[in-house]
Amino acid sequence: MTTAPTRTDWLAAHRERLDGALAAIRSRGYFSAFPESPSPRVYGETAAEDGKAAFEAHRGTAYPVETPGSNGTVSTEESPYGIPLDVQYPRTVEDGLDELLAAAQKGMSDWRKGGIETRVGVTLEILDRLHKRVFELANAVQHTSGQAFVMAFQAGGAHALDRALEAIAYAYEEMSRYPAEAVWEKPAKGDPIRLEKNFTVVGRGVALVIGCNTFPTWNSWPGLFASLVTGNAVVVKPHPLAVLPLAITVDVCREVLAEAGFDPNLVTLAVEHTGDGLAKPLALRPEVKIIDFTGGSEFGEWLEQNATQAEVFTEKAGVNAVLIDSTDSFKALCNNLAFTLSLYSGQMCTTTQNLFVPTGGIETDEGHKSFDEVGAGIANSIGKLLGDDARAVELLGGIVNSAVVSRLELAPEYGQVVLESRAIKHPAYEDAVVRTPLLVAIESKDEEVYGRECFGPVSFLVRTADTDESIELFRKTVDEGGAMTAGVYSTDAAVLEKVRDAALEVGVALSENLTGQVFVNQSAAFSDFHGTGANPAANATYTDGAYVASRFRVIQSRRHV
Repeated sequence: MTTAPTRTDWLAAHRERLDGALAAIRSRGYFSAFPESPSPRVYGETAAEDGKAAFEAHRGTAYPVETPGSNGTVSTEESPYGIPLDVQYPRTVEDGLDELLAAAQKGMSDWRKGGIETRVGVTLEILDRLHKRVFELANAVQHTSGQAFVMAFQAGGAHALDRALEAIAYAYEEMSRYPAEAVWEKPAKGDPIRLEKNFTVVGRGVALVIGCNTFPTWNSWPGLFASLVTGNAVVVKPHPLAVLPLAITVDVCREVLAEAGFDPNLVTLAVEHTGDGLAKPLALRPEVKIIDFTGGSEFGEWLEQNATQAEVFTEKAGVNAVLIDSTDSFKALCNNLAFTLSLYSGQMCTTTQNLFVPTGGIETDEGHKSFDEVGAGIANSIGKLLGDDARAVELLGGIVNSAVVSRLELAPEYGQVVLESRAIKHPAYEDAVVRTPLLVAIESKDEEVYGRECFGPVSFLVRTADTDESIELFRKTVDEGGAMTAGVYSTDAAVLEKVRDAALEVGVALSENLTGQVFVNQSAAFSDFHGTGANPAANATYTDGAYVASRFRVIQSRRHV
């Protein structure tokens, strides 16, 4: 009978995974520590069935997680696929924050004293155990976010684990930058002056993670693990409609911390009732020194302006754009964009919203294409991609909430509909809300429409005077509204150079002439930076040294030898 590694063994047990991540963040080459295919050949014949059964067992029950200061229970989640969840969680209210935050702080001294390698080992063990529950997590993500199952498995499971590992790797590198102890010697007359010095990594305080509805794990785990591994306690406040994936996360964190001899309240779950507005009073508490937020610009900017006692990391709204100037593969261009606009019904912070196309059309390998023909080509590709309803739902997923439907229904009024959105009946979930993308042609003067985010399966084909105007509008909209991604299609080297310069000036990642199985709205952990922190869409990036370094301080002590 084998025994589980002790906390001193966990770093050694997971060292190969950590070393692979450290090598990848330096080389920026391909690396993935967690298989993204849910195939039984990878995970075992019963893994999918067991994971779904574990998810089903949560439905209609009280989730067994303790939250200090909680008062009663709350059940707020609604599956976009129409099945009842009815999971109950301890409810956190403002009156209970004193107790919650005191409990969070209590274990921080021991967590600090554990040292860098112990904390890294513990967090790597947490990831390993989350990976063992990846099918359960995938079902939880699917039925809270509306992602199709395979996407939920990949983005909500394997890729989210990679992003969390990436954050731990950066933190390990930053924390290990300085020696734990040193002898300082200064020449002097007679004997030199000698001091012994210690340098200790100290967490800033309590970290707050404010989760989002669409990507509850992928967007929350980088900040959670970056804060935890650097010595901070973490309070996780999920979006009321996407609690279960983060409840499982907190459950595993607490389990491993307790096994390692640390206070499990180093990670706590703060669930609110819809409309409670818990995030504001929690974010302003003096104990909270770090905040990670993903969501709308209005609240993200409020946090940046008001939670001045904390380091605030935000990912907010943006207006992502693709500039179409010319192409040597019109069919591949249309197919690539069709997938981009369809994936998860456009409910990604990286999905393209604005397609800038010259009014005179573009040159292609199929000859000249007019503005209308470009729009028709993209629309036809979307139609073919989503022509079979049973296959389409596995790409589209479900609409995450009613606000997305409302925006979708209003959008045709903005211009000429190039491709209508249609409702699809899900073959497995009859009450699921599924919609195909809407493509609307508008004029460049309609900046009040395309200059702000219209989150969901809505994209605008923006008619410009020429490519130079496309570049200027791209520059202006990103500079003012922000963007997480940008793309360009052109066979002209001079045009590509202009767009590269514009992208650098407004601080947005650029993809050029994507015609294969790589898409502008996807990013690879350890190689691609998600967001830049250089435009209004986000003030940080997943993941770099800056994302982790301000979560701790190095405090020294010194004495004569």
